[in-house]
Amino acid sequence: MRLAGAHLTRSEEETATLARALGASLPEGSWVLLDGPLGAGKTAFVRGLAEGLGVDPRLVHSPTFTLVSEYAGGRGLVHVDLYRIGEPGELDELGLQDLRDSPVVVAVEWADKLPAGLATGGCRVRIQVISESERRIVIGDVQMSAQSIP
Repeated sequence: MRLAGAHLTRSEEETATLARALGASLPEGSWVLLDGPLGAGKTAFVRGLAEGLGVDPRLVHSPTFTLVSEYAGGRGLVHVDLYRIGEPGELDELGLQDLRDSPVVVAVEWADKLPAGLATGGCRVRIQVISESERRIVIGDVQMSAQSIP
């Protein structure tokens, strides 16, 4: 499966399958930056990602109130949700800088709130809602700007 580029998924299971393949292909220490509207399927994508990393996907929950959740097993996963972050200074309290040299994969929802340069290895995943069941998922390098993603 070619992972970089645009994909159309027609169910949560197809989204998880794509994410599972991505998780299996990521080197340790990668960051996966997720963007998309509420209800687009970012957390569902992270569940598939977890499975690809050898982490039990049933452990993955929406971390909206926890902000940072760490899941053991396989290669390990840290799941971050920045939806409720209002000020850049609040990010300092989360200790995300400490994850830079960690071997775990870091998945960040609402990644547009991350300071530039924090996540330089891995990929950006943009999820667009096409219909109730369809999603357009674009996977690109972290270094890509929003303008360069189709």
